[in-house]
Amino acid sequence: MPRAGLDPAAVVAAAAGLADEIGLANVTMGALAERLGVRAPSLYKHVAGQADLNHRIAALALTELGDALRDALQGRAGRDALGAAARAMRAFVVEHPGRYAATLPLNATGPDDPVAVAGARVLDSLAAVLTGYPLDPADTVHALRLLRSLFVGFAAIESAGGFEMDTSTDESFEWLIAFVDRGLRA
Repeated sequence: MPRAGLDPAAVVAAAAGLADEIGLANVTMGALAERLGVRAPSLYKHVAGQADLNHRIAALALTELGDALRDALQGRAGRDALGAAARAMRAFVVEHPGRYAATLPLNATGPDDPVAVAGARVLDSLAAVLTGYPLDPADTVHALRLLRSLFVGFAAIESAGGFEMDTSTDESFEWLIAFVDRGLRA
């Protein structure tokens, strides 16, 4: 019988929190069981194993990122939308590095997989940002990859303490947004 109050959602939420604290690679069934105050075998009543757990963390992360983007983009267009999306992505990756790491690679099992559904929401939000720019539709995938690479890459380097110069990272990030805006308008 599963422990009262413990269900798949609670297990995944605890694992995602642990991933943010100690890194996804360090989240094991044993470490998670210790966090939850149960024995590791009892976790298998809620998740099929480590791969399933990581997959569920990825779905949670993409759902949360999709929600953050949706909220940030409400009523915005053009450069304002670009900046809002960039800041939302940066904040999410900086605040949740472990759970975001679970999204790399996605490994969706099909179009109905929660990872695929949540990932599509994220891409749809970014694609909506791009509608404010004179972009050839054939270039949309390239532009989506550019945005994700720049915004997530900046946040990942920042989270790892990789920016050692005196200039404010916030100032650099705003410069990056302005640069991308100019490039997309060209």
